[in-house]
Amino acid sequence: VQLQASGGGSVQPGGSLRLSCAASGFTLDDYAIGWIRQAPGKERERVSCISSRGGSTYYADSVKGRFTISRDNAKNTVYLQMSSLKPEDTAVYSCSAGARCIGIRNYSQQYWGQGTQVTVSS
Repeated sequence: VQLQASGGGSVQPGGSLRLSCAASGFTLDDYAIGWIRQAPGKERERVSCISSRGGSTYYADSVKGRFTISRDNAKNTVYLQMSSLKPEDTAVYSCSAGARCIGIRNYSQQYWGQGTQVTVSS
C-alpha cells in the first residue's frame, strides 16, 4: 500500500507544474485526497483537498485561483495543477488519503505519500 507524489521540479516564477499523487495497493475512489507543503524553516501548510468523488474541492487562500486539484479514479491518481507559480510556493509537496475533506483539511488521514520538491526561482 503506497502513495507516491511526483512531478516536482524547478521552474521560473510565472511557470507551471503538474503534480501527481498515485496510489498502489489500494483504490483511491473511496478516499479524500489532500495536498500539503512544507518549506524549509516553515510550518506545514495545507494546500488543497478533493472529495472522494471529486465533487468538492477546497483551496488555501494562498493558492486559490492558481492551483487546481483534480482526480482520475480510473488511473488511481490525483493531480495538482499549479500555475502562476511564485517563489513562495517553493516547498516539498506531499499527498495523503483520508476519510473526507473538512475544508482544506483532509480528515482522518490513513495513507501518506513521500513528497516531491517544487522550486520556483529565477
